[in-house]
Amino acid sequence: MSISARLNRLKNELPENIRLVAVSKFHPETAIQEAYDSGQRIFGESRVQELLPKYEHLPKDVEWHFIGHLQLNKVKQIAPFIDTIHSIDSVKLLSEVNKEAAKFNRQINVLLQIHIAQEEHKFGFSFDEVEELLKTGVFATFPYLHLSGLMGMATFTDEKEQIRQEFHGLNVFFQQMKAAYFPSGASFHELSMGMTDDYPIALEEGATIVRIGSKIFGPRGKWTEEKSVE
Repeated sequence: MSISARLNRLKNELPENIRLVAVSKFHPETAIQEAYDSGQRIFGESRVQELLPKYEHLPKDVEWHFIGHLQLNKVKQIAPFIDTIHSIDSVKLLSEVNKEAAKFNRQINVLLQIHIAQEEHKFGFSFDEVEELLKTGVFATFPYLHLSGLMGMATFTDEKEQIRQEFHGLNVFFQQMKAAYFPSGASFHELSMGMTDDYPIALEEGATIVRIGSKIFGPRGKWTEEKSVE
């Protein structure tokens, strides 16, 4: 099945109010162009060195989302064009994104990544750390950031009930923070959770953004293997 066919079938399955990030990391520009030609405009990348040439070569109305762990020294490279960073996991990173966005007088959408999985190697704030950030009003000092919501990655497991509990807990916390600190609803409206293997559960548990790659682009091939060793 072609990328276009897989993408169209997926879009027909998703509720209309759900934003789809087509995770294009480790896939070539030709694959992204095919998805673009089928109407997809939001793409997600996790490595700055891979994102930069794609940004240069692909249409400029692509809405690029950064979904991987972002190093402080890489922020300046994506600040001129990145739309949304899903993976904000420290105050230092918040400050750096704000500083670099200011240089271009543009506001960058950010999501706070929450560590909800059992794996220790995954990044993210704790629930308590996020609530403390919101209590302090620190975002008032970051005028070039737009805090859009939260992001979380569930444990990589076949235990669907565990995945459901992790997504459910994140949504409960998201709703609590939204009610307490963003009652107008003008911001803090996005909950990014769910990938190819677990997005149906994420949708049932309140996701507004899903990040899906292999269900659209298919398995990673030779191009992936070559790029992944860089």
